[in-house]
Amino acid sequence: MIGDLHCHTTLSDGSLGIEEVIVQAKRMGLDYLAITDHDTLSSSSRAQVLGQRYEVNIIPAVELSAWDKKKNTRVHILCYAPHKPERLEGLCLKSCEIRKASAIDMINNVTKLYPITTDAVLKYTKGSKSIYKQHIMRALVNYGYATELYGEVNDKLFNREHGSCIVTREYPDVHFVCDLIHSSKGVAVMAHPYMFDNLELLEELAQTGKVDGVEIYHYTADSEEKINKLIEIAKKYNLIITGGSDFHGLYNQVATHIGSNTTDEENLKRLTSLIAQKAHK
Repeated sequence: MIGDLHCHTTLSDGSLGIEEVIVQAKRMGLDYLAITDHDTLSSSSRAQVLGQRYEVNIIPAVELSAWDKKKNTRVHILCYAPHKPERLEGLCLKSCEIRKASAIDMINNVTKLYPITTDAVLKYTKGSKSIYKQHIMRALVNYGYATELYGEVNDKLFNREHGSCIVTREYPDVHFVCDLIHSSKGVAVMAHPYMFDNLELLEELAQTGKVDGVEIYHYTADSEEKINKLIEIAKKYNLIITGGSDFHGLYNQVATHIGSNTTDEENLKRLTSLIAQKAHK
């Protein structure tokens, strides 16, 4: 029994629809799948119906944007199976609005450098709850100002440290986000701690019971040393260990496919058991 507990669809910054993702999960022999679109649970109802059709167990999920105020950096928290999802609606709406405002500013910056229009970007956002840098880059590729989504042009414009067009706004505080997940009777798992250098924060959140698990098997944990460090932290705080492809289709930052990283049977049982416990609290 295995599951991919981190993948995206066109509802956020993926290029495949819900059904295409679930069908591919079935082809890959996955027993469990979590669609973790950024700051939206809109996939949940349709994913459950399609999961039954294709015999894939669907865990409702969302990847929530948050902010580590101590280090002034982003952090992503995966929320699984919130039994009171309505408690997350305001947070999701706020984060999508923050992302949209940043994206509009970035589009305006880009159109000062390249003769493309806002509409050229927005045509790629149909169905998405927000606007992403990938959509801007796709417009630049389409008009011949870049040959790839991730490369020299993307780095020049959107590198986190020195990108000429990057705009970053602060997302809701991570402690508030974790508390809200637990208030919604969901399971909180820190996503890809190495992506935003969140290891120190991981320990802080684990010590205080703010997170229930950590995503270890992810392409950013790209060495045995990194994986072992996360396993050490997980064992120290008895955290559930998850894995996921972080699949975005065309918008993948690295070559990754559904099922390329997975959660094993032991941890799937721990996760589903905790989900069941929260349902009865």
